Amino acid sequence: MSRNFLVIDPEEGIEVLKGLASPVRVKMLKLLHVEGPMNGNDIAEKLGLPQSTVSTNLQILEGAGLIRTETQKARKGNQKICHSTFDEVLVMFKDDIEPLRDNTIEVSMPLGLYTSCEVSAPCGLCSTEGIVGLLDVPDTFLDPDRMKAGLIWFTRGFLEYQFPNNAKLAQHTIDAMEFVLELSSEVPGTSADWPSDITLSVNGTEIGTWLSTGDFGDKRGVYTPSWWKLKGSQYGKLKSWRVTKDGTYVDGMKISPVSLLDLDLANHHSIRLRIAVKPDAKHPGGINIFGRGFGNYDQDIILRLHTAP
Repeated sequence: MSRNFLVIDPEEGIEVLKGLASPVRVKMLKLLHVEGPMNGNDIAEKLGLPQSTVSTNLQILEGAGLIRTETQKARKGNQKICHSTFDEVLVMFKDDIEPLRDNTIEVSMPLGLYTSCEVSAPCGLCSTEGIVGLLDVPDTFLDPDRMKAGLIWFTRGFLEYQFPNNAKLAQHTIDAMEFVLELSSEVPGTSADWPSDITLSVNGTEIGTWLSTGDFGDKRGVYTPSWWKLKGSQYGKLKSWRVTKDGTYVDGMKISPVSLLDLDLANHHSIRLRIAVKPDAKHPGGINIFGRGFGNYDQDIILRLHTAP
């Protein structure tokens, strides 16, 4: 299962909102989403619209990034095929984030606000109120209630989150980038001896792999709600992944040579974090990600950008 999501702030994504602000364009997007790629003539025929209307609105949708087009050979000349770009568009109001006194910009990302996912069972999500959707059904990761998730687990695959690059917006130079999140392996029940290789990537570049030693259930997590069964995963390890000018570190120990220079963050408006258990992992022991209301730390996924004074 793989789906594409777009998360926008209305102040930054006004063109996307304009693209959606038309019943005709919404019908066109739904058609492409349900029936797959097609050319303008087919769209006009399916919706009973004039070709000129379809052409004008396709230009608006393409300009907003809501569709993409490709040229293919037809019986006579070429034809333009239209593809729906996103399966879901999420609108999120983001507070203005100012650098802290120690030249640090911090963003906290709710666990359920991933922008792309591909997972395999056993898997699931739950909020502080209960299970989200169905257990061990990957399509549950598309449930709108995922936004409430405080605990997510899966065996193989990834979740990807899109953070704003507020250092670029504020025209600050990044000296170090840090992700802080609570993680453990995942096994049916729990086991303190259940190794798993957990890999993080940023904007498509792997920054390194950390070996989780187990899935912990010897005692209830400090914030784990009382309804969550004790035989389930209770807490993880709070890990700090830090990328500097000379490499990537987990809790101060260097794990890879990937540096800020390799990531070229100054040329990216967003920072895409992918958390994965790769298909070819040496220790494919699954993953639990703990957020607010679960585990030993009442926090979501934190990004810190340490900037030059």
